[in-house]
Amino acid sequence: MTEAALFYDENVSGLGTDFIDDVKRVVDRLRTYPTLGQVVSGDLRRIVLSRFPFSLIYSIEPEGLLIVAVAHQRRRPGYWHDRIQ
Repeated sequence: MTEAALFYDENVSGLGTDFIDDVKRVVDRLRTYPTLGQVVSGDLRRIVLSRFPFSLIYSIEPEGLLIVAVAHQRRRPGYWHDRIQ
C-alpha cells in the first residue's frame, strides 16, 4: 500500500494521500458491512476501491477484519495467494 501511495505521489502531488484515504473509506465501510465484499476463495473476500484500480482482499475474523492484500487489479490474478497460510 505504501509503494502504491508513493508511486501516485511521484506522479501527482497529493494523489498518494487520496489513495490512502480511499483505502481508509473502504475499510470503514467494511467495519459496518463486513460481508459487502465478493467471496473470492473460501473465507476470503474482495472489494474494489472507489477511485483506484486496487482491491482489498480480506477475511472476517472474530477479532475483526484481516486485510490480506491491497491488490492491483492489472496484476496476475491471485498473485497474493502466497500471503495466506
